[in-house]
Amino acid sequence: WDGNYNGNPLPSSDYWFKVEYTENDILKEFKGHFTLKR
Repeated sequence: WDGNYNGNPLPSSDYWFKVEYTENDILKEFKGHFTLKR
């Protein structure tokens, strides 16, 4: 990932995310964060 969203550069900041997915009919969740520095 190049730090852009919809073709525009995101500012330096902390970003948090959550991914929900199903595996073997069980709902699972993955959370994390990262710091984008330019």
